[in-house]
Amino acid sequence: MDLARQLGPRGITANAVAPGYIAETEFFRDALIDDRKAGLIDAAITKRAGAPDDIAGMVELLASPNARQITAQTFVVNGGEWTSR
Repeated sequence: MDLARQLGPRGITANAVAPGYIAETEFFRDALIDDRKAGLIDAAITKRAGAPDDIAGMVELLASPNARQITAQTFVVNGGEWTSR
């Protein structure tokens, strides 16, 4: 919020993207056991693992002129799962 307050008057927005389970990424390094992966997918309303393109799409939106009035927000991209990781 403080960063958004500082940069807002200059037309710069400050947001965060908080991904859920994104399959086949370096973050998880395929270290999750199959039961844990299935549990994460089942907890999502979309019933699928996220993909890097899901995160890229959100970032693209936030970097576009269409989001010029969106600031000081955290966007949780996790397929509708309410718990945080």
